[in-house]
Amino acid sequence: MGALQHIKVLDLSRVLAGPYCTMILGDLGADIIKVEAPGGSDDTRKWGPPFKNGVSAYYLSANRNKRSITVDLKSEKGVNTIKELVKTSDVVIHNFKTGTMKRFGLDYDVLQKINPQIVFCSITGFGESGPYQHKPGYDFIIQAMSGLMSITGDSTSGPQKLGVAITDILTGLYACIGIQSALLERTQSGKGQKIDISLYDAAVSSLVNIGSNYLMSGHNPKPLGNQHANIVPYQTFQTNDGEMVIAVGNDHQFKALCSVLGKPEYATDERFHTNPDRVKHRDILTPLLQKILSTKSTAHWQQKCEEKKIPCGPIQNLEEITHDPQLQARNMFIEQKHPVAGLIKMIGSPLKLSRTPVSVRHHPPEIGEHNEDILSISQKKL
Repeated sequence: MGALQHIKVLDLSRVLAGPYCTMILGDLGADIIKVEAPGGSDDTRKWGPPFKNGVSAYYLSANRNKRSITVDLKSEKGVNTIKELVKTSDVVIHNFKTGTMKRFGLDYDVLQKINPQIVFCSITGFGESGPYQHKPGYDFIIQAMSGLMSITGDSTSGPQKLGVAITDILTGLYACIGIQSALLERTQSGKGQKIDISLYDAAVSSLVNIGSNYLMSGHNPKPLGNQHANIVPYQTFQTNDGEMVIAVGNDHQFKALCSVLGKPEYATDERFHTNPDRVKHRDILTPLLQKILSTKSTAHWQQKCEEKKIPCGPIQNLEEITHDPQLQARNMFIEQKHPVAGLIKMIGSPLKLSRTPVSVRHHPPEIGEHNEDILSISQKKL
């Protein structure tokens, strides 16, 4: 059984940040009840292509291990249904705009009176305080505003977003951490609490060393493409049949790389001897390394670097990663039967727990698929 098998979550979220969080909790064994408006209100059900028998690949990516009910939160009956379900729930999570849950009559102040142990997680674009609290938040906008886009790309490309909705994913992970922390604290205090998570905060927190560089120096960082701001050489290089990453983390590894490349003298050159030297002279060093690396294949350089314990790896596309023997051994691609889409393929969980392993118990549910199982019980109590 899962580590969170005793936890029941009312999931009023949609799109990605909230559903990604609750999918993780579901993978860990929690009972996730996905709440949508009648007819469905998770927009990702319609996002595509691709679709399989009308089922969106996007929706499938964040909604396994959940049961689905439909509730009209704009009606008194619907609000009372949620209140009844809260009595036996551990967590409520939503990503409505700031103030929406209060208008429904389902804000934390109301629900904690019904169940003082409830953990209430709010996910919004900018948080429930501050001058931006009522602004809608979308991943792309948050990537732009947070500084992430300003450091992504290079001097010719201009600001670039990441290839996935990374601030949604980060926010979902932070929400998951916050919820589990609150549940753990509850075992001591016996009380629930409210968690206020914003995409904007999560995105800024991800600036880590680049943010720290600015706070220390006062110098706005420039986009470096596939180069590292603080380490050289730590970037992509062209080979004669593709591209690879070489990530030299210390001076010892740089000396080993110089040996592999047949240029041991680079390691003693005063311009390249230490990492600060190499950062200062990266515009001189990088072309020298690139000229040599372009003469042979990725596989050749990967083998030579690995023999010397120099961190490296090829740039792989999605077709290549699905055939990667390491990912196959780690069960990172799984299959499941879906009542409409048929056999579906999904990315597996990275969480590997020895005694309470993750499991895939439920397919991503259809709209209101579990109304009869769940609502018939709660409505009898109303």
